[in-house]
Amino acid sequence: METMGSLRRTNYCGEVSMANVGQQMTVCGSIARARDKGGIIFADLRDTTGILQLVFDEDTPREVFAKAESLKSEYVVICRGLLRERAAKTNKIATGDVELYVSELRILSEAQTPPFEIRDEVNVNDDLRLRYRYLDLRRPSMHEPIVLRSKIMQIIRNYFCENHFTEIETPTLIKSTPEGARDYLVPSRVQPGHFYALPQSPQLYKQILMLSGFDRYFQIARCYRDEELRANRQPEFTQVDEELSFVDENDIMTLNEGLLKRLWKEILHVDIETPFPRMPWDEAMGRYGSDKPDTRFGLEIVDVTDIFDGTGFKPFAAVLEAGGTIRAINARGLADKLTRKHIDKLGEVAKTYGAKGLAFSRLTADGTASSFEKFLTEEEKAALYQALDARTGDVLLLVSDANWVKACTALGQVRLEIGRKYGLIDPDQFNFLWVVDFPLFEYSETEGRWMAMHHPFTMPKAEDIDKVESDPGACHAVAYDIVLNGEEMGGGSMRINDPALQDRMFKALGFTEEKARASFGFLMDAYKYGAPPHGGMAYGLDRMLMLMLKRDSIRDVIAFPKVQNAGEPMTGAPDVVDDQQLKDLSIALTLPE
Repeated sequence: METMGSLRRTNYCGEVSMANVGQQMTVCGSIARARDKGGIIFADLRDTTGILQLVFDEDTPREVFAKAESLKSEYVVICRGLLRERAAKTNKIATGDVELYVSELRILSEAQTPPFEIRDEVNVNDDLRLRYRYLDLRRPSMHEPIVLRSKIMQIIRNYFCENHFTEIETPTLIKSTPEGARDYLVPSRVQPGHFYALPQSPQLYKQILMLSGFDRYFQIARCYRDEELRANRQPEFTQVDEELSFVDENDIMTLNEGLLKRLWKEILHVDIETPFPRMPWDEAMGRYGSDKPDTRFGLEIVDVTDIFDGTGFKPFAAVLEAGGTIRAINARGLADKLTRKHIDKLGEVAKTYGAKGLAFSRLTADGTASSFEKFLTEEEKAALYQALDARTGDVLLLVSDANWVKACTALGQVRLEIGRKYGLIDPDQFNFLWVVDFPLFEYSETEGRWMAMHHPFTMPKAEDIDKVESDPGACHAVAYDIVLNGEEMGGGSMRINDPALQDRMFKALGFTEEKARASFGFLMDAYKYGAPPHGGMAYGLDRMLMLMLKRDSIRDVIAFPKVQNAGEPMTGAPDVVDDQQLKDLSIALTLPE
């Protein structure tokens, strides 16, 4: 193997064009593939910007040609030559009009045959890709998101700085507090028996910063949650975090629409229309069965409860007697595709989300097949058809439940399944939406108490403040989520800045004064010295990038992601540590047999 010697890169592979023809240049990178055609050798050189074809022939210096004959995939080289126009052009690569006629070549590192081909069109097992992540990231389709991630972070920083924000780093070794997901704990060596937590978000610190007079803060922060992994969730993730003083929710939403508009324009060259629509949480759940609705297609949920008032159909009657609801969707024109077999599968989807079943009617040219219509009166059937604008070729799907949220959620998942399976969703569409006016509390059957839907510092809507303790289920929050194509991309709220109201919130959440002070005493004390009105929000950077690039997995936009068991296959983390390390931390293991 050789060294670079006096050669230094003058150009990147993916950035040369016809404008550079006739120039001598030096490029470097890895050989993507080499092809010996007998007397002429072609090699594709890959660097972080793209691919450039190298050419060697009978006029190439003999020693250089001999080296070229030995080139194999993933050899690392540096070479100098003349850029010229290609005789056989291609549109498969950005530099398909030119090639480098090489006069000097140095092989800096040889490579073994990799466990899979380093190209986009190869079908590789995910476990193998993640074990050899450094090879997987060489593939252009995996390399590009990481480069774009860096550009997005630069745009975000520039945008916030232009709008008078200060970038401030908050600690990653913090105090563990209740509420939210399970913390990752870090034992303290110097204070045996005491633990830090890794932050689930910088929430408390960014509020303290507002009380410290910084006015506008932002941070691209690493966050951690020790919870069971679900689709497109990671135990560690990156959050674009922000907090502002002397604003209301409209100011925050307008500012963030400007950020998203710039990102989509500069990264994707797409003009998105602002302001974004706003939809109250109650409406989102009622129409779409989700607090992050995908509005790229119809199949909206319709409340048909009143139609069945006094019905003789016992399942519906029992639900209504319990104060419940009946919701429906019309799968327009899908009777030829939604057979009974397919409807049964949709029923399983509904049951997964808490429904007892899925009632249906298939309206075909040959007649109606229904699981419930024979139990209805003619008036009920007519009213149902009218409410759903039912026609021949449609399929009506109904869910009933004592809890309207559960009924809508189950039917909302059925709606999404139909939309995905039958191509109702336009993948090239970007539908942004603010979901606002969330419930302030949600009741936990497990805990047997009211929990904060967002966090304990969320401001109630002004008209609900008097109900915080007397009727928590009726309270709404000054909270907002930014939703894109059925995914929550970020969210936030206005914060409580009145110590008396904060005390009332803690009481409504079941905190004793001692527990509140033990968990949040530093914040409660800080509020005594004057707190400006403030609010903020945070984005999941990983999810934002996944949605921008239309990737199916969040792993594709993270350099070194974790897998289902929260492990990292390349390094083998997490791993055991030696006994001395445990002894230094005053930790004894009590593992199950």
